Parts: sequence; structure tokens; C-alpha cells
Amino acid sequence: MTENLKPVSVKTFGKMKENKEKISMLTAYDFSTAKYIDEAGVDSILVGDSVGMTVLGYDTTVKVTIEDMLTFTKAVANGVKRALVLADMPFLSYHVSKEQTILNAGKLIQAGANAVKLEGANDFILEEINHLTKSGISVAGHLGFTPQYINTIGGYYIQGKSYENTLKLLESAKKLEENGAFCVILEMVPEESAKYITENISIPTIGIGAGKYCDGQVLVIDDILGKYPGNTPKFVKQFANIKDIIKETAKNYNNEVKQGIFPDELHTFYLPEEEREKLECNLIKSY
Repeated sequence: MTENLKPVSVKTFGKMKENKEKISMLTAYDFSTAKYIDEAGVDSILVGDSVGMTVLGYDTTVKVTIEDMLTFTKAVANGVKRALVLADMPFLSYHVSKEQTILNAGKLIQAGANAVKLEGANDFILEEINHLTKSGISVAGHLGFTPQYINTIGGYYIQGKSYENTLKLLESAKKLEENGAFCVILEMVPEESAKYITENISIPTIGIGAGKYCDGQVLVIDDILGKYPGNTPKFVKQFANIKDIIKETAKNYNNEVKQGIFPDELHTFYLPEEEREKLECNLIKSY
């Protein structure tokens, strides 16, 4: 499906917003999953720092390192032909200095990402985004609930729940746009607030728990597959139940191995008859 389609770029995102065409985005962390998502026609693949929880088993994304992100970004990029690959910059990979930020972002681009994503919009981060974009690195912003700030936010809370807070989010979104961000993720924001922000900025908004009026949507692949063993957020729709399929498959495999059913003739290699006879004769002589 992807062979005859042009690769998605940051410019494509802008054109899709102009044409009121919804943007689809999913996370992926490995080669085969990225390949299948790409072939399905999804516009963008986010190599999210959510890998810390879905793959590495951490309790937060804060423990993810730049080395982790480089490994998973390379794997995803190798499976993609069309979708725009967006890589998260993990905790403390962009808060230390502009020099460290551009070095880490550059590594992710060299690993195969088309763009990187930073959380928040304080003055320092805005300067970093401006610096990155001027250096030729495309940047996506992230507002609303920002998982890397979980220790200061104090929990998984909806953001922008008032008129005043919605205006603050809009102001932050505009600053992200002014400093070169090509899109902004809105996470756990009331639908009305997300709609207001979407209608008042020129760059696309990608919602995750932000209602249907965003320019696009993103979800974690393990959540929509029903694979992640943790709690499923309210904003997630499960499109499959892979967890039960994996458990049942592993159970069937285990039973067949224990009972000597697998491997059978169909899944076994054999010597040619002449070679087998030589082997049998040699076994007889050895006795």
C-alpha cells in the first residue's frame, strides 16, 4: 500500500491541516510493528518514550535514556518507507544546554527520525526549539499533560480545565509555533479547549485524550492492541485483544512441547536416505 505513496513530511502535516484532512499517528518501538503500521497507511509513527513503560517495564517515562531512544528509533526507521518518524527526546536529554540538546536531537535524526518531540513550552525549551529548527531539525511540541513532568504535576491530571488555563495553553501553543514547531501534541485536554486551540493556531494539533476536533490523533500501539498489562486510559479505544491471543498461543505451544507433539514431521529437517544409512551403520559399529 505504501509503495505508490509519497513519504509524509512536516510540510505534509501543514497541507493536511489546510485541507482539513485528519492526521493519523501511532507509536511503535520495533521493526516489524513499524513496518505493518506503515503499510496500513498511518501518516506518522511516534517512537515514544512510552517505550519505557510498554517495553522496558518502567513505572514512568522519566527513566528512559537517550541510548534507549536511539536503539528503538533505529529499529522503527528500518521498517518505514512512507510514514513520518517522530522520536521523543527523553527526560534530561534537552533540559541541560542548547549544545546538549542539539547533539542528542542530531543523534535521533541520524538514527532515522524525521523529527523530534519536546515536552513543555517554558522559555528555555522555546529557545531550544528555535535553535533546533534553525539547525535543520524539525520539532513537534507537546502540551497539556506532559508525562516527563509527572513528579511536578503530581499525577495523571487533565490539563486546561478552565477558561483561564485554556488561554494559557493557547499562548504556549502559539509560542511553540512562533519558535518553529511544525505541530503540537495535546494530551489529556478537554475537547472544547483543544478545539479552541486548534482553531487559533496555524500548525496542526495531534490529540491524545483531547477530543475529536484536533487535526489528528495519536495513541500508543500497545493500548489499542490490548497488549499493555497496565491500566487502560479512558481516552483509549481497544481495537484488538492481543493479550489473550499471546497467552493462548504460548499456552498451546507449551502444551505441545510438553506432550512431544511439536516439532512434528512438517517442521523437521531430515538427512537424505543415503546419508542416514551411513549414520545408522556407524552407530551400529560403535556398539
